[in-house]
Amino acid sequence: MKLNRISFILLGAVPILSLLSCKKYLDEAPDNRTEINSVEKVAQLVATAYPSADYLTFAEAASDNTEDKGVGIGSTDEMFDLPYAWIDVIGTGTNSTSSYWNGCYEAIAAANQALEAIEKENLGPSVLPYKGEALVARAYAHFMLTILFATPYEQGAANDAPGVPYITAPETKVIVQYSRGTVKSTYEQIEKDLEEGLKLLSSGSVYKAPKFHFTPAAAHAFASRFYLFKGEWQKVIDHATLTVPGNDFASNLRLITTALKDMTGEEFNAAFNSSAQKYNLLLSNTYSTYHYQWGPRHGYGAKLVKMFTTPNVTGKILGNRVVSYGVPQYTTYKHKGYFFNTGPGIGFPYLTTASLTVDETLMNRAEAYAELGQNDLALKDINDFYSVRTDNYNPINDAVTLEKINSFYGISDPKQGLIRTVLDAKKAEFLQEGMRWFDIIRRKLTVVHNNFDATGLETFSELKHGDKRRIFQLPKEVKLSGIELNPR
Repeated sequence: MKLNRISFILLGAVPILSLLSCKKYLDEAPDNRTEINSVEKVAQLVATAYPSADYLTFAEAASDNTEDKGVGIGSTDEMFDLPYAWIDVIGTGTNSTSSYWNGCYEAIAAANQALEAIEKENLGPSVLPYKGEALVARAYAHFMLTILFATPYEQGAANDAPGVPYITAPETKVIVQYSRGTVKSTYEQIEKDLEEGLKLLSSGSVYKAPKFHFTPAAAHAFASRFYLFKGEWQKVIDHATLTVPGNDFASNLRLITTALKDMTGEEFNAAFNSSAQKYNLLLSNTYSTYHYQWGPRHGYGAKLVKMFTTPNVTGKILGNRVVSYGVPQYTTYKHKGYFFNTGPGIGFPYLTTASLTVDETLMNRAEAYAELGQNDLALKDINDFYSVRTDNYNPINDAVTLEKINSFYGISDPKQGLIRTVLDAKKAEFLQEGMRWFDIIRRKLTVVHNNFDATGLETFSELKHGDKRRIFQLPKEVKLSGIELNPR
């Protein structure tokens, strides 16, 4: 079996050899002359079945975790500025929506090549964990594409809006005609791959670097996110609970107020997304320059910093690290950049980011408990979450209660109050990680952006549920493969 090239059109106008070269800083995939005829070669190939680009820039910029700091403050860059204005970015530049689209389908192509080799070669039972990984990785890449480029799934609805092309076989032609199917059919195929793959996964012992692979823990965390979008609350709970041994979430969360707090800035920057951290379940190496943009005009500014300087529903202030380069320039300092040298003075910038964490998974479960009316269990998860990110946390005085929620938000309905508490906790914790966008589209939240004109006049614009701009645009080149773009 030969490793075939991935489709030119589905990935947009990006030379294939260029795409493959950008992967060299990762576990390099076998080239198109390599026979995929051993478990070791399958494992090497599956290691590349993860998106080689990230969504950090455009997802964060489009969300309400970004603000306009003012004219002349910070740098301008269309990769930040256009998504902030909810304007489509044209082209496949680094950090763009098209770059992420390409990176996901490149990952899918690698998964499909591995699955074809497993099917054709008699490699025995030792290859099954890698088959499971390939299936879950294929499901993950399609799911992330669906989140960003298709209408959100809605429980009980027809979900007949266009999904994304679900590719399940290697591609051998340059131009292939595809159908987007529907959101419903895309979710069905994601679920099929996810559930089948989960049954085959093995423990991290089969991997040299397990945090960069879909181990059972990472796959269950992904499943909790998937079923959260699908609105199947008990499955969210079931999968989230399987993520951490013994249901001991409190000991596996980000140690914001202890170990991480005691680090120097450089130590924190290097450690936050490290594979040594228990809270990181799936890490990704992505071609990105997001970490170089410490001071964009549209970014983390004085309005957003109030999340960390004023009391929240606990009655206390979050202990998360806030780094300032002078008001109103702030950063969480979570992302450490790296550079892979391909020659003297040349190479590729990349960063390691956390795609799935224990912290997100716990909040997924808390929200699901709230949806099912299991308020005490929801509060237990919320308080575990806050206990490690609140300075001098006292479980007697600082614990979140329904009464505190009602008083703080003015929401008397327990379910809605708990959900608001979860969403706000995630908004602050995952600042500069691109994840706020997921909750915005899933929960139909309105995004409000401020805008300063040349005279310093501040106005505000809104992006409400149902606005076509809430769905990112596909690369225009996919029209050559019969794929319709999102309406504008």
